[in-house]
Amino acid sequence: MRLLDVLLGRSRPVVPDLDRLFALPSAAVTLETAAGLAPTGCGAVCFATVEGAAFARIREEVRALLDADSDRAGPPVEPRRDAYGYSWLVSRRSPGQLPQLVADLHAVNSSLEAAGFGPQLLCSLVSFTDGGGRRPALVYLYKRGTFYPFAPLPGAAERRDTALELQLRSVLGGDLPIEPDLDRWFPVWGAPGL
Repeated sequence: MRLLDVLLGRSRPVVPDLDRLFALPSAAVTLETAAGLAPTGCGAVCFATVEGAAFARIREEVRALLDADSDRAGPPVEPRRDAYGYSWLVSRRSPGQLPQLVADLHAVNSSLEAAGFGPQLLCSLVSFTDGGGRRPALVYLYKRGTFYPFAPLPGAAERRDTALELQLRSVLGGDLPIEPDLDRWFPVWGAPGL
């Protein structure tokens, strides 16, 4: 079948590797030293909206799992829906707790995947700030296993800081698997933490 796939131009889908999320704390050190960006303590998992009892049960299981850790800034997981109809599960920590925030995002993704909601998972993000109004994020594309920076312009209606995104790409190339196809650097307008 592999030869047939090559001849017909088909490619195998990338298997998501959620463990890549654990590279974010070291990438954050690089961002702080090279670009003056620090974590905000906010991270989120985005997925196509799912309704029903099965999903409500999983959300409560995730909440209970994360609630065991009382050292957090707010509820363990906060559900949100954006203006585009996508759902988010948001976790907040203090800015110095990025490893714990990444563990939260990993747990949310893993729980949704284990419950059969893997096809609905879209991305995870962690937001950063420069203290002067810019709030870029590092976005993990679940189905591609890669990261990309997303930097909305402060105060602008759905405009991005492309120069900052490209700068962050070059800074992070050694720390994270960066998505090579810029067409897949999807904007995540209205994402929590931005």
